[in-house]
Amino acid sequence: MIADVNDQAGEEVAARIGGGFVPCNVTDPVAVDKAVSAARHGEELRIAVTCAGIGWAEKTAGKRGPHSVEPFHQVVAVNLFGTFHLLRAAAAAMLGNLPDDGGECGVIVLTASIAAYDGQIGQIAYSASKGGVAGMTLPAARDLASSRVRVCTIAPGLFDTPLLAGLPQEAREQLGAQVPHPSRLGAPAEFAALAAHIVSNPMLNGEVVRLDGALRMPPR
Repeated sequence: MIADVNDQAGEEVAARIGGGFVPCNVTDPVAVDKAVSAARHGEELRIAVTCAGIGWAEKTAGKRGPHSVEPFHQVVAVNLFGTFHLLRAAAAAMLGNLPDDGGECGVIVLTASIAAYDGQIGQIAYSASKGGVAGMTLPAARDLASSRVRVCTIAPGLFDTPLLAGLPQEAREQLGAQVPHPSRLGAPAEFAALAAHIVSNPMLNGEVVRLDGALRMPPR
């Protein structure tokens, strides 16, 4: 089940993978609850991946004055609150699952960013939101351990996602060249491969995994 604010893109992806689509704004907990309910189809929900996110570039304070309040709140609302809304709803849906052959009742994969650790100039809102996601991974895993539900987070580096799609090709190549190896933007399939591995590896729990080609972001 694909849940997104972009109806057209969501429906296209759902059709491509043979799944369903439900409109969802992650800042609305009621909408997220409905999306989780739709994904269950009246049955068990065992895997949930949340990766909705937005960015904003502005310094803490500068010649134009202090950082704008509304954009900071909006970034946190989508990236952190939205992640929490999915985490809580998916976890609640998994509590009643019967353990599978491996003793698992569910896996939830969250998405942070290396900006949680290497926030650049102008990334205070984005870094704060992603740092919050990284910070709630372990306590969530501990909360749900007795229910046999695992929680892990992926912290991607520079990936070829819609967040970067609006940049000129030359700028995208320059960004990719910053990555030590492989010197390119990450592919969504590589993110998906790690998410799938987390689901299949029962010893991965409460962990934030950097997926960044050894990139450590400079100040700028």
